[in-house]
Amino acid sequence: MSKAVEQRDRVIIRFAGDSGDGMQLTGDRFTNATAVLGNDLATLPDFPAEIRAPAGTVHGVSAFQIQFASEDVTTPGDHPNVLVAMNPAALKADLHTVTSGGTVILNEDAFTQRNLEKAGYDGDPLADGTLEGYQVFKVPMTTITVRATEGLGLTKKEAERSKNMFALGLLSWMYGRPPETTLDWLERKFSGKEQILEANVGAFKAGYNFGETTELFAQSYEVKPAPATPGLYRNVAGSTALAWGLVAASDRSGVPLFYASYPITPASELLHELSRHKNFGVVTLQAEDEIAAVNMALGASFAGKLGVTGTSGPGMDLKAETLGLAVIMELPMVIVDVMRSGPSTGMPTKTEQTDLLLALFGRHGESPMPIVAAKSPSHCFDAAIEASRIAVTYRTPVILLSDTFLANSSEPWLLPQVDDLPTFSPDYATGTNHPDGFLPYLRDDKLARPWALPGTEGLEHRIGGLEREEVTGNISYEPENHEAMTLLRERKVEAVAGSIPELEPEANEDADLLVLGWGSSHGTIRAAVRRVRREGGKVAHAHLVHLNPFPPNLGEVLRRYPKVLIPEMNRGQLALLVRGRFLIDAISYTKVQGIPIFAGELEDEIRRVLDA
Repeated sequence: MSKAVEQRDRVIIRFAGDSGDGMQLTGDRFTNATAVLGNDLATLPDFPAEIRAPAGTVHGVSAFQIQFASEDVTTPGDHPNVLVAMNPAALKADLHTVTSGGTVILNEDAFTQRNLEKAGYDGDPLADGTLEGYQVFKVPMTTITVRATEGLGLTKKEAERSKNMFALGLLSWMYGRPPETTLDWLERKFSGKEQILEANVGAFKAGYNFGETTELFAQSYEVKPAPATPGLYRNVAGSTALAWGLVAASDRSGVPLFYASYPITPASELLHELSRHKNFGVVTLQAEDEIAAVNMALGASFAGKLGVTGTSGPGMDLKAETLGLAVIMELPMVIVDVMRSGPSTGMPTKTEQTDLLLALFGRHGESPMPIVAAKSPSHCFDAAIEASRIAVTYRTPVILLSDTFLANSSEPWLLPQVDDLPTFSPDYATGTNHPDGFLPYLRDDKLARPWALPGTEGLEHRIGGLEREEVTGNISYEPENHEAMTLLRERKVEAVAGSIPELEPEANEDADLLVLGWGSSHGTIRAAVRRVRREGGKVAHAHLVHLNPFPPNLGEVLRRYPKVLIPEMNRGQLALLVRGRFLIDAISYTKVQGIPIFAGELEDEIRRVLDA
């Protein structure tokens, strides 16, 4: 007899286990099956920095959270409805995140006395009341997985490695995910490795069939597809979208892409992804250190390429001197900063927005740079194109801010039409630009200097870090010239504002409060503002993509509203800038815990500010 199916509008699931349990893979596969079904979704991978943290301990817990729904989803959710805990450490680390009355599915086999002690439990949480108030399902996942892989010639330890596929199969049945999506992927992933393929397929089917046949689960759940604009969609992570945006910028501008970087969490995935696209003329290079990487990228820019380097906070510190050189040489270049929790090594796999002031001021001398910030995983694609456009058009280094949350999380993305993507030209210098010959600092109407490729006859000129004379580029120590060049470089960056769209708040004109955000807080702010509005709250939302220069109407927008609230995953860096630049008494709401701001937290703060 078939089981009952209950309708749900949205579900939040958190897979949690030891770092070696394959939780990221499990979550990623569940996400892909969910995307195929047409649910809207958002994800939050959450894992330790250590390659192999102490097994069985809370420090070694790796988790993956997904929210999927039959309506618009903007965040991975505050509190999961379902926790899948593969061992006691996962239960101890994540039980407090589960919503009251939520479902907890346990791998019963892992709750041994030794594992309980490793996790720091004094008693047995399965029997001491720890799980009161939750709907608990104790499933012997390891035992069934080993049984399902009998006859394949695997050792018990090897067979146990497939238990994450059992969990995936069980959750796929519970929420009606199509098994073919995962089975097809397993066929491709383990092609030529029959033993491993059969073990994983066997474990997945065992989990799926367990849910379907056991009396333990009385029903499954259905989440209908979300309404969406017609078109071709795919699930995309922020790091992948950003890499593709750089490739698209190269294609649409005709400037070959050169990417150099030194491995650093969480920016390394950019190098991995871009290295797969040699067919688009992309050249990638893993440098010996951060300083070498940025100098290679700048050298490539001098040679007529779209020079790009990517890193995170500690790498930005090391690249600072070369960024100053790029400013004074006035060459197009993109520096991607995938922000993480700092300072120093900090928490390398956890997210923060703490590099805004570093991007603005983290160099010696007056060395302004345009700054662009992505606001969602798929928006990383557009942000990469925009940063490249500004760099090439204005002959300036541009900092592109992403963060750990954006880089690792994913969402459905409506693939754009290539012909709809913006184009921009490098306008390489091809001949002399003055009766006296080639003048390397004779500027166009955007204050951009000519981009002359080395080796072009008649366009020979000097470059370097010394101050130079306007128009001729000759070395100059004249006091007035230095001030004039400083102001000129500043005006050039300010001129970028003329090419960016005005800020358009999402709101009623009579709103009492504007919530102003930037970067990855976009989804959280949208969700919180939407909840408050549903109950009659008069609140508006505006989100900045351009952090330097600001949109030209930002001051006017800020002054429309009696109150301005700025939520950030730092100690109030944008709020500091807004107060200083516009003399607006903005209210700062901050969180620096290495995890995103929850929509519920921000909703409470919005209500508090409205009522104050």
